Amino acid sequence: MTRAQTPGKFPMTPAPPDKQISRRGFAARLALGLALGALGGYVYFVLGLPLPWMLGAMSVVTVAALSGVPVATSARFRNAMVAVLGVLLGSQFNADIFDRIADWYVGLAGVAASSGLMIMLCTLYYQKIGGYDRTSAYFSSIPGGLSEMMVLGEAMGGDARRISLSHGVRILTAVFLIAFYFRVFEGYQPVGLVGSEASMLSWRDGLILLACGALGWPGARLLRIPAAQLVGPLALSAAAHLSGIIGAMPPGEIVAAAQVALGAAIGARFVGAGFREIWRIMVISVGAALIMVAVAALFALVLGDISGSSKTALFLALAPGGLAEMSIIALSFGTAAAFVSTHHIVRIIILVIVAPAIFRWLPKEKP
Repeated sequence: MTRAQTPGKFPMTPAPPDKQISRRGFAARLALGLALGALGGYVYFVLGLPLPWMLGAMSVVTVAALSGVPVATSARFRNAMVAVLGVLLGSQFNADIFDRIADWYVGLAGVAASSGLMIMLCTLYYQKIGGYDRTSAYFSSIPGGLSEMMVLGEAMGGDARRISLSHGVRILTAVFLIAFYFRVFEGYQPVGLVGSEASMLSWRDGLILLACGALGWPGARLLRIPAAQLVGPLALSAAAHLSGIIGAMPPGEIVAAAQVALGAAIGARFVGAGFREIWRIMVISVGAALIMVAVAALFALVLGDISGSSKTALFLALAPGGLAEMSIIALSFGTAAAFVSTHHIVRIIILVIVAPAIFRWLPKEKP
């Protein structure tokens, strides 16, 4: 009996769509996913909901994927759109953000401590409540680096599909919960994602922004930096803006399109995972996400009182959503996006390096 047929195990992650169907068929599925995402984004935008283009796309495509609609996502296309967001986030860096450097020390200490507590609590939760094996529970509990954790977890004997779905549900839950919480309970009004108008962006500025994305992504990959598609463009864009070479941002229309692509990609991860098949793992993963959000909130409250730093910025910096997603929420609500994105980058780098080493030292699972 093959692993895919083993009772109690989810089937292995299916081969990439472009390996299973023709290029034309894959392109049609990708276009369908993006079209549904754009429709969802527009509906959310008209209704005045928070973070409309990303959350709307995420909602509609997730429902479509679980309903069996043949949508698809392309890693290359998604990464290209994430690079656009990296350039946008880099444009938020300026000399003023370093005025209160003490905030950064407090936040980075909180990143390390809160991440450790999240991993410990959720590993126990997944094992005791979810019935996960030790490896899958551990790598499903790490609040960052979805792709890296799935690869590392599978390499160490974990269930790749279970780990992937757990992280997907975590991000889905955290993004929705946090965005709607700030909008409904804290009264934050979305300020919109600032960006230059395409018609007003000069050729010089456009070429510089394009170079930040086109060179930053492969450069970061060459240096083996985690989340290279976002971190590389962000770093070059930040350097260009801090040095005064440029003051412009990517066009708002392209930023909105990038959010649609990101939201649709999150939703399309659930293709092939029928709700009846995975309802339990989804419910369990929502519980884990709530534990992580609670830990982040607790640390933000305590560290904010101790340091006098912004509790909102600290919470978004410590929250268990994805790097791009939490940074976009911060930007949408006018919070310190550079502060938030930098802390998430540091967390991913720490977790990708440290988490596998710690796992090897943990007690072995009893047979």
